[in-house]
Formats: sequence, structure tokens, C-alpha cells
Amino acid sequence: MRPGRELDDWQGLSDAAQLRVAQQALRRAADTMAQQAEQLAGEMEAGDISDRGGPEALRLLASMVRLTGRDPLVPAGDA
Repeated sequence: MRPGRELDDWQGLSDAAQLRVAQQALRRAADTMAQQAEQLAGEMEAGDISDRGGPEALRLLASMVRLTGRDPLVPAGDA
């Protein structure tokens, strides 16, 4: 693939297709982040990492990421 081809491919997508791809990418990122937070909480509970109240905070973070990551109408940013 020649350099810059990805940008050409992206620009070739309709606005609606770009939006769908971006939304799916954000959902996947949110799911990945939530899974990693839960994994870290489990490692803290198992004693592999020092626990200073982190597991419950991480689970709360994972829940919040999942809730906001699935709602397409949640505003992002402060513009």
C-alpha cells in the first residue's frame, strides 16, 4: 500500500460511513478499556498488584466507560 493510501480510503467514504466506522472504533476502544480495568482489578484482588481500594474504583470506571461508550447520543468534549 502506498503512503497516504489510508487517508485516500477514508476520504472516499461517505460521511455516514465515516461516522459508523468512527463510532464502532470508539465502542471497541471503550470495551477494551473496560476489560483492562476489570483485569487490573482482578490482579489487585489476587494480590499480584498492591491494593489501595483500586478494584472497586476500576470496576466503577469500567461500568462508566461501558455505559457512555454504548450511547451514541452522549456528548463528547466541551465545544
